[in-house]
Amino acid sequence: MPPWVGRLLREIVILVVIAYVAFNLLKTLRGFLILLLISSFLSIALEPAVAFLAKRGWRRGIATAVIFSIASVVTVAFIALMVPLVVDQARKLIDRTPEYLNQLSSFLANFGIDFSGDALRTAITSADSSLQSLARDLAGDAFGVGSALLSTIFQGLTILLFTFYMTADGPKLRRTLLSVVAPERQAEVLRIVEIAIDKTGGYFYSRALLAAVAAFATWLWLYIVGVPFAAPLGIWVGVLSQFVPVFGTYLGGILPILIALLESPRKAILVVLFIVAYQQFENYLIAPKITARTMSLHPAVAFGAAIVGGTLLGAPGTLMALPVAATIQAFVSTYFDRHVLVESELFAEPVLEEPGKRAETRRAKRADNEEPTTDG
Repeated sequence: MPPWVGRLLREIVILVVIAYVAFNLLKTLRGFLILLLISSFLSIALEPAVAFLAKRGWRRGIATAVIFSIASVVTVAFIALMVPLVVDQARKLIDRTPEYLNQLSSFLANFGIDFSGDALRTAITSADSSLQSLARDLAGDAFGVGSALLSTIFQGLTILLFTFYMTADGPKLRRTLLSVVAPERQAEVLRIVEIAIDKTGGYFYSRALLAAVAAFATWLWLYIVGVPFAAPLGIWVGVLSQFVPVFGTYLGGILPILIALLESPRKAILVVLFIVAYQQFENYLIAPKITARTMSLHPAVAFGAAIVGGTLLGAPGTLMALPVAATIQAFVSTYFDRHVLVESELFAEPVLEEPGKRAETRRAKRADNEEPTTDG
């Protein structure tokens, strides 16, 4: 056997072992790596604001702390506004449950379905044992819910800690990472980082501005219509409509519609009409002007990116999908040349003609298709 065969076999075995160990290591550390990825993403999003303050003489640590404090105050205020809303509407729903049941019973009686109080009591009595079993199962799962809550809090604190240090020590971290890259490649890596910071920061700040506009418009309309808790509902619609891709507006609009429905069907219809009208107003007038210099993605690309991000990383992946797609799009447009297209009918777009011109065109075509007749 030639000597090189033994060396090749040893190298193959070593590569297989390394690949197996790396795969299991990545599988084991997947949760930690996702937290690190989210922290890196948030750090990139905060970099423009921190750099803005740093250029004006602020220390990066203090600037990062100020930005974190502002974000924390906004988050706490949002939660403080939403909790009374949820509690009040839940209490109102419980108080009106008998009325809703009576209405439902009257409606089902038209179809011969008995949904009276006696029928409900009979159903509840027959299902008593099942309810007791369900209660025991829920009590047994209470510890698991508490553990999951503690784990979520720990993960959130971990993300905040990593994000803070990555942002405060951003230049130092970039110098450390690029020190292992060849000098001729460092400019390209820095260009990629610059594109990522520009697109991600622009995405977040443009979304924040659109969210503020949507929150104000929603609050004003709900206040005029007379829907309770107009301010927190406006903030809710503004946040979800801008930071949840594709379906955020409709998901955010469900809550104010339901609360308006508890007041009266007329108010619910007015809220639905406003949400649909404002979505069109934002899509065609506000959003193009705000996002013209930050990030512009085709709706199909945004929808596909959101699906891919959600499939890979869940909810965080859905949130990160759009700026990542915009970064890739900017990278492709920067490093790939575009050429002049050849002439082809497949590139041509139909030109709409005015009604009078279309009629003249049809008459001319009919005249061209008619064959002249001659006498015998």
